[in-house]
Amino acid sequence: MWAGASLIGPLDIAGRGKSEIVMMDGSAPLGPQARRLDRRSFLTGSAAGLGALGLGGLGLGALGGCATSDGLILAEAAKIYGPMPDEKFPIPAADISKIDPKYYRRTVRYDSKEAPGTIVVDPRNFYVYRIEGDGAATRYGANVGRDGFLWSGDAYVGRKSEWATWTPPKEMIRRQPEAAKYARGMPGGLDNPLGARTLHLYQNGAYTLYTIYASSDAESIGTGITSGCVGLLSQDMIHLYARTPVKTKVVVLPA
Repeated sequence: MWAGASLIGPLDIAGRGKSEIVMMDGSAPLGPQARRLDRRSFLTGSAAGLGALGLGGLGLGALGGCATSDGLILAEAAKIYGPMPDEKFPIPAADISKIDPKYYRRTVRYDSKEAPGTIVVDPRNFYVYRIEGDGAATRYGANVGRDGFLWSGDAYVGRKSEWATWTPPKEMIRRQPEAAKYARGMPGGLDNPLGARTLHLYQNGAYTLYTIYASSDAESIGTGITSGCVGLLSQDMIHLYARTPVKTKVVVLPA
């Protein structure tokens, strides 16, 4: 764990700025959640462009008249979090009934001095922001580190992985002996704790063991369950991953 570590966010006010909902969007029907080999159990022990600005969806004016329309919001969320059958391991639709709507992907107003493309993690509020510029950001709901595993500071994306092999750290194996069978690595797949996409976080040229990863566990969004890693729903992680090159700055706010 890094020296000076901890993660953040209140509903629409982040540690480095104030955010206001502008739009949300996406596409495809609801479906069953992915089967998983107790992903949450492993993640709690491991240390391991549809929502973009200007791409259709609910604009500020639309929200003024329809913000209370649960049906409209759910319909938009069903499109964003629909199945992704063309993936190497087809991803089922997320069960949006298990997600608080405030964690749905959307574009928000967000004041920040960070450059466009920067990722800001707000663990207190369970959000991840991608700075878009001109006072806007794409906001994603997230799961974050549990008490005792929170961290804060600046990092950068040192490498990116699709359907990565997951290897539990020795410290995790000591805490959770059932993970020992994956000591040589768990191949990528729907049951793999790293999921479909992973951003590996580095500091000063060294891998921190922390990641921003894809999760198929809808119930985990808005909770602190990991050993410091940050999880987005698979559909959100794929969206962020496609817009994030290696060397992208990552700012983790204090919790």
